[in-house]
Parts: sequence; C-alpha cells; structure tokens
Amino acid sequence: MTRPLVIGNWKMNLDYVEAIHLTQQLGVILKNKPLEHVELVVVPPFVDLRSVTSVVESDRVDLEVGAQHASQHDTGAHTGEVSVPMLQRLNVHWVLVGHSERRAMYAMNDEVVAQTLRTVLRHGLQAVLCVGEELAVRESGEQVDFVTAQLHAALAGVEEKSRPLVTIAYEPVWAIGSGLTASTEQVRDMTEHIRTVAASLSLDTVRVLYGGSVNPENAASLMIEGGVDGFLVGGASLKAESFLTIGQVANDCYDVKR
Repeated sequence: MTRPLVIGNWKMNLDYVEAIHLTQQLGVILKNKPLEHVELVVVPPFVDLRSVTSVVESDRVDLEVGAQHASQHDTGAHTGEVSVPMLQRLNVHWVLVGHSERRAMYAMNDEVVAQTLRTVLRHGLQAVLCVGEELAVRESGEQVDFVTAQLHAALAGVEEKSRPLVTIAYEPVWAIGSGLTASTEQVRDMTEHIRTVAASLSLDTVRVLYGGSVNPENAASLMIEGGVDGFLVGGASLKAESFLTIGQVANDCYDVKR
C-alpha cells in the first residue's frame, strides 16, 4: 500500500493568531502520539503561511505546509496573485492546483490549471491536482468523461522527472462542504478510473486522494472500501483533534493493508 497522505485545507478560515494556535496544538498531539506511516500537510490561507511555517520549524512539528493556490506566472503585474518562488521562500512544499472553488468562483479553466501545474512542477514543489464533477454532471452520467477530460488537459506532456511530484485529489463538487459524501462504490469506481487514466499518461504510481466532507466517521470506509491513498480534508481540518483522528485512521488502515 502507498503511504497515506492527509492534507488539511483551511480555506478562508483562521487568522494568523488562530493559525499559530492550531499548529501548536497539532505539534503537541503529534509529539505525544506520532503518526508513523502518514504524511501530513496543512494548507493555510496566504496571510498565515509565514506564521505556520515558523511554528513548524521552531517546534519541529512533523507536518509540511502547502498553499491553496499559486499563479502560473513567476513575476509581473498580477495584482492579488502569489508566485511559486514566493512560496518557496516561505518553505512551502505543496500547492493545490485547480481546486473546485478556484475553478468555479475564479474562472480557473483547464488551460490555466495546466499552466499552473507546470509552473509548480518546474520549481520542484509537490502539486495536488484537483479534479471532480458537479452534481448536474453526475446526474447525467457523464462524470467519467468529465474527469477524464480534466486529467488529460492537466497532465498530458508532464515531464518524466516531474511525475513523482504529482498527486491527484478527486473532489466531487456536490459533496464539498455539503455534508454529503460520495458512496464508497462511487469513490472506488472513480479512483480506479483516475489511476487508469493517469497510467495511460505515464503516471503509474500517483497517489489518489478523496476530498468531499471527509470526517473521522467516514474516513476508514472511504480508505478501505473506496481504495483511496488519503484525503483532502476541509472543515474537519480546522480542529486538531478531528484532523489528527482522520490521520490516525489512515495510519491504522496502512498498518492493516501493508
């Protein structure tokens, strides 16, 4: 079994004081109960990044830090954007690319997603490519073609040396923040399809995460029956206990499967 990856996307929550407090809480719990087999990442808002990376470094917290978005441009007149080199200077190692909220609310189309992915990979950061369908697409039965098109648009032509830096997160848009969760059968079917498409694009060992109202209660079934390699966690990542409980579930599932 691939080593599980659990990412906490804080979205537009927590000011820098709250972010410091949560990171310190995570550090205390992890020192008392480390997760031996799980890779943990937190993804704060841009204004919190320096505060969070400082705590991670000074307290030697066993997790890495990611960004929720990055510009496809390195420099220039792009007001409001943040470049990948800027993130690197903050010891950010991960970037979410094409999150459904960026696609839906900020006109991030497939072309921009592909450009952003290549920029992140060119600088050697870990990229989490987000794909997934809206409810209307799922109800029409076109989710497989829809996700396939997203994958091809983003991943076609990725250089061989950059392929190990890619992770794919399947996030059915209709399940994000809604309290709804895709069934384990739906997750398994799409996860297997994503792996097949990725393999056809020479990404044979890519990790596939699930994101969509993940919580401590459904994490085990999603991982075991849904066949995912970890999670992109939203609301449950805003509290140390619930986030690390999901991490513990992933750790236990690894122990059972390996």
